[in-house]
Amino acid sequence: MSNSPRDSILTGPFSPTWESLREYECPQWFGDAKFGIWAHWGPQCVPMCGDWYARRLYQPTDSAYHHHWRTYGHPSEFGYKDIVKLWRAERFDPEGLMDLYVAAGAKYFVGQAVHHDNFDNWDSRHNPWNSVRVGPKANITALWQESARKRGLPFGLSEHLGACFSWMRFSKGRDADGPYAGVPYDGNDPEFEDLYLPNQGEPDQWYTSNPFWHERWFLRIKDVIDQHEPDLLYSDGGVPFGEWGLSIVAHLYNMSAKLHGSVQAVYTQKDTNPEVHGVGVLDIERGQLSGIAERPWQTDTCVGGWYYDSRLIYKSASHVIEMLVDIISKNGNLLLNLPQRPDGTLDEQCLWILKVLAEWHEVSGEAVHGTRPWVVSGEGPTSPDSGAFREDKVEWTSQDFRFTHGDGVVYAFQMKHPEDGQAAIRSLGAERGANVRDVRLLGYGGGVTFDQLPGALTVRMPDQRVVPCVPCLAVTLTS
Repeated sequence: MSNSPRDSILTGPFSPTWESLREYECPQWFGDAKFGIWAHWGPQCVPMCGDWYARRLYQPTDSAYHHHWRTYGHPSEFGYKDIVKLWRAERFDPEGLMDLYVAAGAKYFVGQAVHHDNFDNWDSRHNPWNSVRVGPKANITALWQESARKRGLPFGLSEHLGACFSWMRFSKGRDADGPYAGVPYDGNDPEFEDLYLPNQGEPDQWYTSNPFWHERWFLRIKDVIDQHEPDLLYSDGGVPFGEWGLSIVAHLYNMSAKLHGSVQAVYTQKDTNPEVHGVGVLDIERGQLSGIAERPWQTDTCVGGWYYDSRLIYKSASHVIEMLVDIISKNGNLLLNLPQRPDGTLDEQCLWILKVLAEWHEVSGEAVHGTRPWVVSGEGPTSPDSGAFREDKVEWTSQDFRFTHGDGVVYAFQMKHPEDGQAAIRSLGAERGANVRDVRLLGYGGGVTFDQLPGALTVRMPDQRVVPCVPCLAVTLTS
C-alpha cells in the first residue's frame, strides 16, 4: 500500500499520467485574455542589481559578488539569509497597482509564489523562510490574490522552485584568494540549511535527480495551490520531476473542476516537445513563434530585468505593444513583468509604460481581447526571430500588418504609422476572395476613405495619429 504524498491529490477528471493530461483543453478565458501582468517580485529585488542575485552574490567572477561585498559585507559573514531580512515592501499597494494593470489592459494577473532563492511569498507550511515570518511580515500572495479577484481577474502563480536545489549550491563555496581565501560562505553553516539546502557537491543541472527535493517541491507547490486556488500555475521549465510534477498538474486541474464544474485552470511550462506541452500551455520565455499555433500559448517577458535593476535600459512602450500585436496574431498571450522596487513601488519609467499601454488599449482593445487569429497572421517584409530569448526591437515598416478577427470583423494592425498616409493591405484585396463592406480606424471619430482593388485594400489614413503606435483598422466583411 502506497504512503506517498502524491496520494493526497484531489481526484477528478484527470489522473497524474501523460496520457490523461494530454486530454486537457485550454479554457476560453485564457484565449480571450491575450494580455496579463506578472509581478516577478521577491527579496532578490533588495540590492536593485537584477536577476539571480541569491546565486550571483556567491560567484566571485560576477559583478553582483563585488557589489554585495562592498555594499553589505563579505558573503561568508553577510549572505542571502541577511538580504531577505532587508526586504520590507513598506510601500506595497496591491490595490493601486492592480488598478493600473487593469487600466493598461491586463485580463489576468500572475504573482510570483517562489523563485529559485527558496523564499516563499505565502504563509508556507513547509518552509520557515517565507514573507509572513521574514522580511515584509505579510502574505504577499494573499494580498495579490485579493486585489486581482476583487477586479474579476483570473489569478495565477509562478513557481521557480524546481531548479532551486542545484541553483543554490554556490552558497557552499569559498574564495580562492584575497583576504577571505578559504573562508566558507554562509551557506555552509548548518544553522541555515533550511534556506541554503543540503546540496553540497550537487551537479549543475536545472532539475535535480535527488528524490529528497522532488518530494519537498511537491509539498510546497501543493501547499500554495491548496491555500490560494490559482487559475494559472507557471513552472519555470518543463513539468518537474516525472510523477511528482504530473501529480501537481492533475491536482490543479481537479481542484479547478471541483470549484467551477469544469477545468478552468491553466498550467504553463516550457518544454517545446509537442507530446509534453499538450498537458497545458506552452510558455516561451522572452520569445516568439514564427506562425499561427493551433493551441493557445504564452510569451513571458519583462520591460527590463526580472528583478529590479537600476542600471538597465527598458523596452519602450511601443516595443511592448508591437510584441503584443505580433504574439496575439499567432494565437499567443503576452505576460508582462514590470519590476517593482524593494519597497513595492514602480519607478517613473514603468508608470509611463503603463500609461501608454492604457491609452493604446482604450482605443485598440476590441481588436485584442476576445479575438482569434485570422487565416494568416500577417503580411509584409518584416518578421521577428522565433524561439526563446529573441525579442530585440524590430524595425517594422508601414507595409507590415498583423491580423486578428472576431464577429465578422478582420482587425488589421499597421505596425508602423505610414508616412504617406496610406494603408495598402494585400491580404484583403478583391482577388483574395474578401468582400469588404466597411472600414473603421479604431479611435478615429470620422470615416476613412477606402477602395478594394484586386491586389489590395487601400485606406486613406487621417493626418492626426489616434494612438501612439500601431494603429488598427477594423474591416467588416460581407458574409
